[in-house]
Amino acid sequence: MQPSGQQVELVSGVQRAVITEVGAGLRSYAVGGVDLLDGYAGDEMSTGGRGQLLIPWPNRIRDGRYELGGTDHQTPLSEPEHGNAIHGLVRWANWELDQRGQDSVVASHVLHPQIGYPFTLGLEVVYGLSGTGLRVAITATNLGSQPLPYGAGQHPYFTVGTELVDPAVLCVPAGSVLEADERGIPTGRSLPVAGTELDYRRARPIGAAAVDSCYADLERDRDGVSRVAVAHPSGSPRVTVWMDACFRFVMVFTGDTLEPARRRRGLAVEPMTCAPDAFRSGAGLQILEPGQQSTAIWGVTSG
Repeated sequence: MQPSGQQVELVSGVQRAVITEVGAGLRSYAVGGVDLLDGYAGDEMSTGGRGQLLIPWPNRIRDGRYELGGTDHQTPLSEPEHGNAIHGLVRWANWELDQRGQDSVVASHVLHPQIGYPFTLGLEVVYGLSGTGLRVAITATNLGSQPLPYGAGQHPYFTVGTELVDPAVLCVPAGSVLEADERGIPTGRSLPVAGTELDYRRARPIGAAAVDSCYADLERDRDGVSRVAVAHPSGSPRVTVWMDACFRFVMVFTGDTLEPARRRRGLAVEPMTCAPDAFRSGAGLQILEPGQQSTAIWGVTSG
């Protein structure tokens, strides 16, 4: 038994992706034999959130505490060194991998009520490969009898063939970042990126900047999609992470706090439907009523 459980390999033309039973994570993605994901091997477990789904909240909840409908809730502190609850409740759970095809798979899971999150949340994630690249559709349904708080994200790290991320060319079409404190919790201030080292609206090398920032005010193309691009200095390979309108924020992380062997080896580009600490601030948070469903879609193209 591999640490991340069953492995489902998807193939479409020159594309190959591997989805895991544990967390329904994206373990690898390659095009033409070139790895575009800084993933992990089949005999390893995910580290640094690598490829994991972040549900029912991405990033952090300060002190693991929040209030909903007049009731206070306390979740386990999964980031004890900072006193936070981080990256939700399903990334180490076993998911059902159903409807397997050569180029697609449906992963499903029911998050049952538990301490700190006494709600019933049905989850379905559809991974698919096509001529346009990788597509990930995340659907959540409130299966319970009371409203529940919900947010979603995913944590892939991308590589474009450079040993470190420093020379990689990055474009993030976002007008602001959320100021955060030393615990990674937003202070409530949104800071314009113009004139700062976090301004990647025009493509440029990442350089020595240590980025661990939540970008907001995402610019969108005419199709309503926001696109973050990472490229080798030569221009190829190039990876574009696209996000539909449900993803209002994107976290960009150069990996400086990872274990030494993995630092700055890949760039995390994390689509998020809500902001860090949204269970407390409400920034982008969805409250799903009983029976209500929500779908958010993101994907990857290369070229």
